[in-house]
Amino acid sequence: MQLVIALDLPSAAENLALAESLGAFDGLWMKVGFRSYIRDGRPFLDTLKSINPHFKIFLDLKLYDIPNTMADAAQEIAELDVEMFNLHASAGPRAMEAVMRRLEPYGRERPLVLAVTALTSFSEEEFRAIYGAGIDEKAKEFARASWEAGLDGVVCSAFESRAIKEETSPEFLTLSPGIRPFGEDAGDQRRVATLELAVQEQVDFPVVGRPIYRAEDPVAKVQEILDRMRDIQSKRGGE
Repeated sequence: MQLVIALDLPSAAENLALAESLGAFDGLWMKVGFRSYIRDGRPFLDTLKSINPHFKIFLDLKLYDIPNTMADAAQEIAELDVEMFNLHASAGPRAMEAVMRRLEPYGRERPLVLAVTALTSFSEEEFRAIYGAGIDEKAKEFARASWEAGLDGVVCSAFESRAIKEETSPEFLTLSPGIRPFGEDAGDQRRVATLELAVQEQVDFPVVGRPIYRAEDPVAKVQEILDRMRDIQSKRGGE
């Protein structure tokens, strides 16, 4: 399990200040979304790497377009020196396969590619109204299509993670947004989980945002989360 920090603050200066405060933590993932990337571009990504070259970047742009356009975008992302990005599984198998074919020349240097199954802001009723099926059912369907298309994993809530791995492979990665490590307020997320549940459900990448950047001491909060992750995993390993 590897912690992902959501850089969702209103300005580049605030996001970079948060990243700088966490610069002593090697191996953290930094999630850069629409707002930051549209406003701050590649220089922002380069600055993150300059803060700590061991930071890994998850570019959270959720690509969704026709297959060739998605493949073009994936190729450009591969040139940005990021370690992971995502697309929407609902773009379909043909689009996902086109992306993975386009990335073949990068070999082991290509970024990980994840597919979004169901946005964690959806309620069951909202999701069913749009997709015509329940979240659990459709998430597994999207995940299987993503796995068969050769992607590395999916973005899903912690509640679907274990079932998705059972549907695909234990090595198929799951990234879960909206983790509230110690039961903090859910905000605009509907399907949120604690660290305990994320570990239990075999989430590979828990994403934490507000509980860190709204903490009085973000550095202490990150250390607390990392310690708690290790503690839970250690206890489960001894069961």
